Amino acid sequence: MLVPEGSRQEIKFVTNLRDADVVYQWLRLHPLAFTEAYPMRIVHNIYFDTYEYSAYAENLAGVSDRTKVRYRWYGDSLLPQAGKLEIKQKRNQFGWKLLYKVNDLATNEQTTWKQIRQSIRSQIDHEGALWLDQNPWAVMINHYRRYYYLSACGRIRVTLDFDQMVWDQRKGPRPNVRLKANLPETVVVECKFDRKERDLATQVLNGLPIRVARHSKYMNAVTAII
Repeated sequence: MLVPEGSRQEIKFVTNLRDADVVYQWLRLHPLAFTEAYPMRIVHNIYFDTYEYSAYAENLAGVSDRTKVRYRWYGDSLLPQAGKLEIKQKRNQFGWKLLYKVNDLATNEQTTWKQIRQSIRSQIDHEGALWLDQNPWAVMINHYRRYYYLSACGRIRVTLDFDQMVWDQRKGPRPNVRLKANLPETVVVECKFDRKERDLATQVLNGLPIRVARHSKYMNAVTAII
């Protein structure tokens, strides 16, 4: 797997919700003058996998070249809406996405996963459809509130994710958005930057008063539901 020139790096941290004020203070006082870049958005994802949990197994084993297939939309609806199929690819510390826009996806409590997959598939190209065919199983839906911050120089992005929720999708033919899995109350901090900004990002993160921790929303969610 070749790493595209436009790939970026992400460093993730996770801390208890009670430490959120410490993170906010770090952002407010930082020399790079972080400010809120976009309004808060509510993020929803469906994570697709093989029936053998291939994406989960690759992450667990620390495979250097790995892929996650997810469908993302924004807003108040817990049921899937118009959004994008995202193929998250990673090689060692570098990551990038293949994006396939879905303009029309109207669902209700009677809509089946088969209908959802067919609707997504009909609106994307052959390559995107192949990724979906190879990862046909909707394993879970997750949801969180995301806040966006950008350094004054525009070179470092930081996002904060609150109120993570997870719904197991493996046991029925239709989306489950009623029975949630139990998750600890945490804040996920992600620092995102172009590969050429590694030195600056390291300087930025040196003063963050929480420890670096390997974190994957998909891994944590699957662990919570199995």
